Amino acid sequence: MKLIRWAAMGLSVLMALSSSAAGTSPWEQPASALAEQIAGILGPGQARLSIRNLSRISSEDLPSIRKLLEQDLKMRGVTVSDDEGANSIRVTLSENVRARIWVAEVVEGNVTQVAMVQLNPDGEQRAQTAGGLILRTERVLTSGEPVLEALETANGLIILEPEQIVFETRAPNGWHEQSRASIGQKRPLPRDPKGILMPEGGAQFEAWLAGTQCKGSYEPAPLPGQWTVSCYASDDPWPLPQSEPITVPVKGFFNGARNYFTGVITPSVGVDLPAFYAAAWIPRGAGGAALVVGGIDGKVLMIENGAAKQVAGTRDWGSDFAVIHSGCGAGSQIIASSSGEAAVDSLRAYEFPALEAIPVGAPLDVRGTVMALWPAPDGKTLLAAVRGAEDQYEVDRVSASCN
Repeated sequence: MKLIRWAAMGLSVLMALSSSAAGTSPWEQPASALAEQIAGILGPGQARLSIRNLSRISSEDLPSIRKLLEQDLKMRGVTVSDDEGANSIRVTLSENVRARIWVAEVVEGNVTQVAMVQLNPDGEQRAQTAGGLILRTERVLTSGEPVLEALETANGLIILEPEQIVFETRAPNGWHEQSRASIGQKRPLPRDPKGILMPEGGAQFEAWLAGTQCKGSYEPAPLPGQWTVSCYASDDPWPLPQSEPITVPVKGFFNGARNYFTGVITPSVGVDLPAFYAAAWIPRGAGGAALVVGGIDGKVLMIENGAAKQVAGTRDWGSDFAVIHSGCGAGSQIIASSSGEAAVDSLRAYEFPALEAIPVGAPLDVRGTVMALWPAPDGKTLLAAVRGAEDQYEVDRVSASCN
């Protein structure tokens, strides 16, 4: 797995060139800022330069931008070359409704480092570097049984297992099992089954597994034998994780035998969806939101304004992801697990300035395989079910801080 470091460490604002300066290019400041970061990574030497435009910048401006980058790099000791043996610089020009973002992936051997410059969309001369986002995990609970999902409550922690629902309360020496209810699952479950736990107003909760739905109550803090849980056969659609400004619940039909969503959701988002493993709403500009869907074919789609478009930059994604409202950068990010090709499972944060997932921090290694990932009720952290050595399970809290 590639080692990725961030060159943009912190926020720094570059002063705008005077708007009255004759002949001044609007791309001089961002080109200079990006070149300075790239040179700080590479040092003097040669490098191959490629530029990809995913923004509304005119194709007629690209030669000028490339020329500025080459000149600014040369001033700092980096010569652009076509030599196949040289290091490479891959620049992506992208944007969202709030800003243009230029990202440079600087590749030296098997090490990739990232530089980033953010531009004001209405005044391109004013640019600032965008720092990375740091992910951290905290172990919440360990279990010898598979954990499909967990729900934090004011009184403890509800754990969804393949055959039972468990209520844990915190004790001075750790978590203590307070109550346990059988789901009465009558259908055979697939290997590594999926499930969902959702709060349902007050102190109620609902749970979904293949062919089964449960409802329960956890108020007041239950005593043994005083916890109400009822389960029944159901093929009703499962709720998909919500995110502001989405207020209408969106549900998807789950194929328990195949262990994925069929692609049929209600209410409709205006397009036919493929079968998918995970979906999440990501806030977009002007109070909108887009649905990001991870298909079983490995492709990630963004559904926005009644159209589905493939998202680039997701080749290393696994089948689990969720949205976190960190308050950093764009405010919200998708945290995705790594693909099965990775030697060590990891989590990483991404933003979507255009139709490309841009990493906004280094990957965070986890102690095992991420089996499920879901947002905490407050949306500011995530919870992850991780299968470790000897089939021991953890529930880990994932948090983010701005760098």
